[in-house]
Amino acid sequence: MKFLLFSLLNLKLGERERRVMEEALLVEEDKEKRRVVESRRWEVYVAEVKKVGWIVMPMVVVTVSQYLLQVVSMSMAGHLGEVSLSSAAIASSFTNVTGFSLLFGMAGALETLCGQAYGAEQYQKLGIYTYASIVSLILVCLPVSLLWIFMDKLLVSIGQDPLISHQAGKYAMWLIPALFPYAILQSLVRYLQTQSLILPMLLCSVVTLCFHVPLCWALVFKSNMGNTGAALAIGLSYWLNVILLGFYLKGSPVSEKTGLSFSKDVFRSIGQFFRFAVPSAVMVCLEWWSYEVLILLSGLLPNAKLETSVLSICLTTASLHYYIPYSFGTAASTRVSNEVGAGNPQAARLAVWAVMVLEAAEATIAATTLFCCRNILGHAYSDDKEVVDYVKDMTPLLCLSIFMDSFQAVLSGVARGSGWQHIGAYVNLGAFYLVAMPVALILGFVLHLGGKGIWMGLTTGPTMQFILLSIITSLTDWQKQRLSKAVEGDAKVGVACRDRNTAAEVDREVVHNAVVADRVVHDGDVAVEEEEEETSNRDDDDVAAAMGRINLVEEEAAVADHKDPVAVDVGVF
Repeated sequence: MKFLLFSLLNLKLGERERRVMEEALLVEEDKEKRRVVESRRWEVYVAEVKKVGWIVMPMVVVTVSQYLLQVVSMSMAGHLGEVSLSSAAIASSFTNVTGFSLLFGMAGALETLCGQAYGAEQYQKLGIYTYASIVSLILVCLPVSLLWIFMDKLLVSIGQDPLISHQAGKYAMWLIPALFPYAILQSLVRYLQTQSLILPMLLCSVVTLCFHVPLCWALVFKSNMGNTGAALAIGLSYWLNVILLGFYLKGSPVSEKTGLSFSKDVFRSIGQFFRFAVPSAVMVCLEWWSYEVLILLSGLLPNAKLETSVLSICLTTASLHYYIPYSFGTAASTRVSNEVGAGNPQAARLAVWAVMVLEAAEATIAATTLFCCRNILGHAYSDDKEVVDYVKDMTPLLCLSIFMDSFQAVLSGVARGSGWQHIGAYVNLGAFYLVAMPVALILGFVLHLGGKGIWMGLTTGPTMQFILLSIITSLTDWQKQRLSKAVEGDAKVGVACRDRNTAAEVDREVVHNAVVADRVVHDGDVAVEEEEEETSNRDDDDVAAAMGRINLVEEEAAVADHKDPVAVDVGVF
């Protein structure tokens, strides 16, 4: 009996050890799976960062090159004298507010429409939406041109110097030819951007800038056109950029894939375009206008010449840097719209995080560099010691403004890619007109902080933008994120057409998969039955062996009883 108990105890201990070993193996397998998952996540994140980087770096060059066209023209006009510089500056400010910013903002609708259509593989819709944008923006150019024709009279009516107003009016009239190619250019840029085709834009923009510098110099100084030559050079350079991109698209297979051809569907899509274009323009214009208005109001401060000059320097510096985070926002818009269109919400979420991390690094480097250069920043704009010292004092506020503006630029790109332009419009309205402008006016005029107070108030605008857009983005359920209604409807139609065209093939594939699945199930059942039978046989063998040992013990006990019954009786009592 002792031997039997010992054997059964060994069996139980062996079973327990086997369970412990199996649990240990399961834990090791779980850890290995986690390591594989973490490694895979890191690989996916690095791949996403690379995709973003391939969009961001060239886009920085593209946007800065286009911005420098107006900077070069203003610089050339400035060498003609103080009146020419003042008139060019006023005309540029007025035309940016009333025309270029409007077209730039409206073209942002394509970031939603074309981006999501491309992700949903509705390639033919990209050409339709792009032509709808071009037609719509050209129609908008007509009333804007009419406004620019009477700009000199408008400036005089609000109290500007008649001589400067007359020169500014001439400059604006010669900028009218630049409106129409600008409308086409912004549409083509969005069309290529949403397909991540950045290299053609990069090459065309650099060639255009290299062409613009000698052209502007010749028109301003050699043709005796003065500052009107500087304005004309901008229009000619925009046309050159459009023509170069047109040649690329004509010889590229991209236009065949995405259907870049005019059709009657273009006119049907104009309404869809305006549904996104209007709030997109409001997003851009509300922010742009707030800066321009407050810079103009700085002329009412004591020592207005100094205050206006320093605020203009700060605005120029911030605007020049803004094109870097704007390019990050462009990358975010492209990646988010493509992934939402493709039905990959988690990939869209990952893209947002990747762009935000990269932009955090860029903003930190930019703000730190600017702060370290605060003693020499003013010398880049003026030799006046008073101006240089004032710029030095303003630099910490400028760094803070750049830092916050960088993040909101990225989140605004996310909003455009997701089709949240209407939400972005409300955010910008509240951030700049309910918070930033009142705070700036109170600090600048009521508390007598001057230009510092105005810029502090302006900084609250992008800060509120960043806070509100961060809340909206963080609360977004990306699993429920959907295409815009226009793109979603087209995607459903496209899917239905593909299903009808391939119904027989799909049916055959389904039948084949069903047969394979039945075979797998049958094989699995057979395997399970064999395993159960093998287990049962093992159990039967174990039981038989145990019963054999028990019988052997009983036989030995019977022999002992037969040989020495007294001993047994004594043992019992």
